[in-house]
Amino acid sequence: MTSHQIRQAFLDFFKSKQHLIVPSAPLVAKSDPTLMFNNSGMAQFKDFFLGNGTPPARRIADTQKCLRVSGKHNDLEDVGFDTYHHTMFEMLGNWSFGDYFKKEAIQWAWELLTEVYQLPKDRLYVSVFEGDQKDGVPFDQEAWDLWKPIVGEERIILGNKKDNFWEMGDTGPCGPCSEIHVDLRPEAEVAEVSGKSLVNNDHPQVVEIWNLVFMQFERKADGSLVPLPATHVDTGMGFERLCMAIQRKTSNYDTDVFQPTIQVLEEFSNKKYGAERMPDIAMRVIADHLRAVAFAIADGQLPSNVRAGYVIRRILRRAIRYGYSYLNLTEPFINRLVPTLSAQFADVFPGLKDQEEFVTKVILEEERSFLRTLESGLKRLDVITSQLQAQGTSTIPGDEVFELSDTFGFPMDLTALIAREKGLEIDEAGFQQALAQQKARSRSDAAREASDWVEVQDNEGVPVEFMGYDFHETHSHIVKYRKVKTKSSEEYHIVLDRTPFYAEMGGQVGDTGSLELRVDGQPFIVTIADTKKENDLFVHISRDKNLDEVLQTTDSVTARIDTQRRHKIMANHTATHLMLSAMRKVLGGHVSQKGSYLDDNFLRFDFAHFSKVTDEELHQIEEMVNEKIRENIALNVQTNVPIQEALAMGVTATFGEKYGDFVRVVAFDPAYSLELCGGTHIPATGEIGLFKFTSEGSVSAGVRRVEAITGEAALERLREQEVTLAQIKDLLKGPKDLAKAVEALLEERTVLQKKVEALENEKVQQLKGTLLMKVKASNGKNLLIERVEVPNADALKQLAYELRTQVDNLVAVFATELNGKPQLAVYIAENLVQENNLNAGQIVKELAKEIRGGGGGQPFFATAGGSDASGLEKALAKAEGMF
Repeated sequence: MTSHQIRQAFLDFFKSKQHLIVPSAPLVAKSDPTLMFNNSGMAQFKDFFLGNGTPPARRIADTQKCLRVSGKHNDLEDVGFDTYHHTMFEMLGNWSFGDYFKKEAIQWAWELLTEVYQLPKDRLYVSVFEGDQKDGVPFDQEAWDLWKPIVGEERIILGNKKDNFWEMGDTGPCGPCSEIHVDLRPEAEVAEVSGKSLVNNDHPQVVEIWNLVFMQFERKADGSLVPLPATHVDTGMGFERLCMAIQRKTSNYDTDVFQPTIQVLEEFSNKKYGAERMPDIAMRVIADHLRAVAFAIADGQLPSNVRAGYVIRRILRRAIRYGYSYLNLTEPFINRLVPTLSAQFADVFPGLKDQEEFVTKVILEEERSFLRTLESGLKRLDVITSQLQAQGTSTIPGDEVFELSDTFGFPMDLTALIAREKGLEIDEAGFQQALAQQKARSRSDAAREASDWVEVQDNEGVPVEFMGYDFHETHSHIVKYRKVKTKSSEEYHIVLDRTPFYAEMGGQVGDTGSLELRVDGQPFIVTIADTKKENDLFVHISRDKNLDEVLQTTDSVTARIDTQRRHKIMANHTATHLMLSAMRKVLGGHVSQKGSYLDDNFLRFDFAHFSKVTDEELHQIEEMVNEKIRENIALNVQTNVPIQEALAMGVTATFGEKYGDFVRVVAFDPAYSLELCGGTHIPATGEIGLFKFTSEGSVSAGVRRVEAITGEAALERLREQEVTLAQIKDLLKGPKDLAKAVEALLEERTVLQKKVEALENEKVQQLKGTLLMKVKASNGKNLLIERVEVPNADALKQLAYELRTQVDNLVAVFATELNGKPQLAVYIAENLVQENNLNAGQIVKELAKEIRGGGGGQPFFATAGGSDASGLEKALAKAEGMF
């Protein structure tokens, strides 16, 4: 069977068992604050297990794109080195929400594996949970009794909490599980050693392929387990491992899931897969990482330096480095693999095929960027490792690891990987310390400590009713609340059975407002500072103090939103729709949304486009939007439209969003703007008033960003610009042609600047002549350690670079004071860096201590600044003693 046939057979089998087949959720987790990526098949169904929502059917099956590269389930370091771990993988799953339980799940799993896929029964082993006294969970007798007549006792293994009790995080739904393992070894090996003894022992041919999880409990924040309102089944089968077993391969990478990519890599590199260990590892890494990166970008996550974007960048750079080091691929190559991948998955995950050009260009730009620094970074790492080996040391210092990250773009784990290949390790603690000192990476605003939900009324399985499209005020009941502590404050999260508050989604911010309760017959106001969506819950956030008693004793409330703020938000949201349609007409149909944010002050919109939007194009878009505003087009909303019918209408949908079977279609003249949207909008475009761009720029490769304002904010901006122009005109004595007057002023400034630069350069040349007479020979070096007077910091570098052309083996240390601030510069001839293991960056850091500062740079040239100019002479004296 091909991989396509294997996947389809799974879905057809469970469809015959009355399961609803649903599409995969995006790889990027959009509505679950506990996840960056969907890392299991159950992630999109979590709320159904908790009773916070109602599933579209009680039996569901799917294939889910998953990514595991951080947190509890981190397989990144194993990828490529073994045959069965992956970053992105497909999870085939069947689900029961309060319907069937262990009996059917076990029987159907066995039927599918042995009758449909015809895996040999004598090569399959199963495990059951042995129980855990600490958690108070007994041995899973029911699962044992169900498996025993099917496989016999000799093929059942008792598993501990680590292997056979499934929970995704510290809190949430969980339960015992039964794993199914397959033994793929040759007959001779099976005859010698029983496969049972190799289960869960990391044998590459005795692997788990299916995990049947029996959801019975919820893990609370205090660690306790409570029974779920109803029992559920959550199964996950590794698609790639299943293909390996059915296609009788010894590696996932030998299956037709990965071979198309590997065969192209063979052509690119002129190397044969299976011939050498490290090139083989490189091909496996690239084939795996390509999938993770391409599907993540298609689902809306672009590479960046923070959170999920940083994870994607790390994965991509790991793949680039393996291709560079072991396949001699020194030019961008991963982008050239995207067409092969998109064609392979076009029928099951069409989003990649639809965005093939965009994904290709994003990866290309990332490759170009990293390859520019990769070679120099690897050379720098070679110097570091050579020095360590000469010193008999096996640990790369943390500040060196940080320099590789900060200067050359090497993620810490990439440096650690290369170090391991050379028999070294890294000082991770030192790296983290350097990172903290430089404040190079963003951190969480505050650590959050959330208590368990306090149930005020029984509302299990009943979804929150959002009424904010039609009402600004509702009479509601409190369903539950919890207290959340941060480092700086305390919040209450309140869930109502019905609400007019829009929760932050799709780029639109959450509503603010108030809840009015009655306490002892008197009104009591709770201020709502924000509204967020957590899975399917609308969470109203209040920062008022001491609300526990009020929330516990009063469940009836009047919920009111801030209507003035909401109207401004709606105007900006509607303007975003009008703007996107105008962009597609002016810039081309390739323009698609890549991110957005809008509140009551402005709107921000990220979109796919590969060149700067010109002023003329911005003007055309702006004019088109304002024309539609003047037409005062009425809002037209259609709800519960079948998704296929909506797509046939030509709606604009956002890639990476998961849409249900029925959708909400928002139109402002169906011939102009027709979008799938769950946000709130104004009744007619005329209420926007005015639309005005405020900025346009680049976000990342292939993605541009615009910001704009509407209504009163746009009018105020025009007023400010009029005042500014009037002031400039007054300063220039009221010229008739203001543009020409400013242009003449700039030309005059340019002429004067050149004269100043010439004078400064003349001064530097005079200083250079003086310094040449002060060079002293010492231990094979020509030393120049002097305090100098220069016009600016760049002059220090100019001095060093010009002197090196006239003085061999130069070591120069310069000190100066600019605007009251001390500056140091260190230059070392490149041959001395190599021969004497000298490093200008390390030296300048040591000298900077005397001026209460810090700095760094390259091994041959580095600078530092500080706050204590009185220490400059001490710094020069210290430098004298170093050489």
